[in-house]
Amino acid sequence: MFAVQPVSLDNTEIAFSYKSDEELRKTYLIFSAINSPLLTKVGTKLVKIALKLKLPIHGILRKTIFQQFCGGETIHQCEPTIQRLASHHVKTILDYSAEGEKTEKGFEKVTREVLAAIAKAKISEHLPFCVFKLTGIASTRLLEKVQAQHKLSSAEQEAFERVRQRVDTLCKAAYEAQIGIFIDGEESWIQEVIDDLAEEMMARYNRERVTVFNTYQMYRKDMLSNLKLAFQRAVTHQYFLGAKLVRGAYMEKERERAEEEGYPDPIQPNKQATDDDYNKALLYCINNKQRIALVSGSHNEYSNQYLVLLMQKHSMSPSDSRVYFSQLYGMSDNLSFNLAHAGFNVTKYLPYGPIDAVMPYLFRRAEENTSVAGQSSREYRLVKSELKRRKAAHQK
Repeated sequence: MFAVQPVSLDNTEIAFSYKSDEELRKTYLIFSAINSPLLTKVGTKLVKIALKLKLPIHGILRKTIFQQFCGGETIHQCEPTIQRLASHHVKTILDYSAEGEKTEKGFEKVTREVLAAIAKAKISEHLPFCVFKLTGIASTRLLEKVQAQHKLSSAEQEAFERVRQRVDTLCKAAYEAQIGIFIDGEESWIQEVIDDLAEEMMARYNRERVTVFNTYQMYRKDMLSNLKLAFQRAVTHQYFLGAKLVRGAYMEKERERAEEEGYPDPIQPNKQATDDDYNKALLYCINNKQRIALVSGSHNEYSNQYLVLLMQKHSMSPSDSRVYFSQLYGMSDNLSFNLAHAGFNVTKYLPYGPIDAVMPYLFRRAEENTSVAGQSSREYRLVKSELKRRKAAHQK
C-alpha cells in the first residue's frame, strides 16, 4: 500500500529563513496594517490622493508595500530577489505588473518588456516561466467587441491582427527559449477570446512539450467543464495542454456586471463550491498527467496538501516537471518554502515595474489580503510566531 506523507506547511523557521530579523519585523508591521480593514481602506485612499497630487511618497512606498510584494522597478533590480529565492530552491516568474496601457504604443512597450523577461529566463535556470495579460497588449474594448461577435471596422480588424501577432511573438519566443509562458485569466466578457488565442498558440507550440499555459479561474461555475473541454480538444488535435489553476481575481466586478446587464452570475455561489471545483480540477489534471502540465496557483493550504497527496498516490516524484506549485511573492511563504524544502517544484510570481504603474496591483494585494477571510490574519500570525521563535532562540 502506498504511504501518504503530508508535508508540514507551518514550519515558520523554514518559511522565513530568507528574511533577516529586520526584514521580518518590517513584514510584521505591514501585515499588522493590512490586518485592519479600516486602516487599509483609509491608507489606500490617502496613497491614491498623494500620488495624484504628486507628493514625494515614492521613498516610503518603495521601502514598505512595494518592497514586500515586488522585486523592483526593472528586471535588473529583481536579480537579488531571484538569487535569494533560488538559494532556498524557489524559482521565480517575472511578472511585469504595470497596468493601464491603452494605446498601440503602450501595447508594444509591454510586449517588449515581456520579451526582455523571456530573454532573461532563457539564460537563467531560476526562471522556468514568464507571463503576460492580454489586456496589457490589447484594447479591452476591442476584445469585448470580438467576443460579442460585433462587426469590426477595417481598422479594428487590423488592430486585432496585431494583437494576434503580439501573442504569437511572445509564445514563439518562449518556445525558442524552452520556457513556459502563462496567459493570465481575465474577466468573463473577454475570456473566450483569450481562450481561443491560447488554444491557437497551444496547437502551434505545444506539440513536443508544454510551452503555452492558459489560466482557469475556478471561481467560475463553468470553469471545470471548460478545462475538460480544453483537454478533449488537445487530445483531438494532438497537442499538450498547459493548465494554470487559480481561484480567481474579479469576483465583485463579475457580479456587479451580471446584475447590471441582467445575465446569470457566472461566479460560484460560495467559497466552498470554488474550493471543491479547484480540487476536482487538480484531480482531473493529475489523472491526465500524460497530456497536461499543471501549475497550481493557490494560497489555500488544503489544496496544496491535496496536490501533494495526489502526486504521492500517482507515485510521482516531487520534482516531476509536469507539476509546479506557485504563490505570489510576499505572501504564503509557509507554503512556498516548506514545499520547496520537501523537494517540490515551487515558483513565486515576482511583480516588477515603475512604482506608479504597479500601484493598482499593490492596492489589489492589500485589499485582497483584507477581504479574503483569514488571509491577512494568517500572514500576520505566522510572522508573529516566527519573531517569537527567533527571540527565544537568541535568548538561549
